Amino acid sequence: MATVALDSTSFKLPVWVSTIGEFHEWLDSGDVPEKARVWFLNGEAWIDMSKEQLDSHLEVKGAITSVLWALTSSNSSGRVYPDGVLLTNRRAGISGNPDMVFVSNRSREQRRVRRQRRAKGGYVGLIGSPDMVLEVVSDSSVVKDTETLLEAYWIAAISEYWLVDARADAIEFDILKRGPKGYIETRKQTGWVKSSVFGKSFKLTRREDVEGDAVFTLHVK
Repeated sequence: MATVALDSTSFKLPVWVSTIGEFHEWLDSGDVPEKARVWFLNGEAWIDMSKEQLDSHLEVKGAITSVLWALTSSNSSGRVYPDGVLLTNRRAGISGNPDMVFVSNRSREQRRVRRQRRAKGGYVGLIGSPDMVLEVVSDSSVVKDTETLLEAYWIAAISEYWLVDARADAIEFDILKRGPKGYIETRKQTGWVKSSVFGKSFKLTRREDVEGDAVFTLHVK
């Protein structure tokens, strides 16, 4: 067993976890800390024990997920899965929890994505290539979100990668479209950016409420 320490918290990481199958066995073992965010990336486990920031992370995820959930529910175009769903793509060698996943009805019908059943029963994951994933950058996930997953999601044939960094005053909100050799940033027009997956344009803004806390809004047109 190897000791991994992150954010002043340590626990035992089994050295036998070297494949996605073994990673899933470890997740089912009950030995994974409840609040840990874990990924299998590039042949090894990536563990983050840091707390997610309210303003620059949790609020952003909530604003985007709620709007896309309502949008896809209203037009019955597919399913939005909030963070917590385990996404696995063996071609890309990844397994972990994106901040949000969207799977269109067409992708489900074509079996590009199927639900994963765990050994203890119930469906807790997705296997394959969803249409879109969201990652919101935090201090502890910069390299993972902007480099490692950028390449991995492209290998996994995910059509759109939504990448948001709201840690600074100016929000970085990008919709990256999968190209032949990598992701291509979609051009913005006065802050609006078009999504081919959803067939809509989106704009992410931030304002302060009466107590000075950040409020994020995902606009759609």
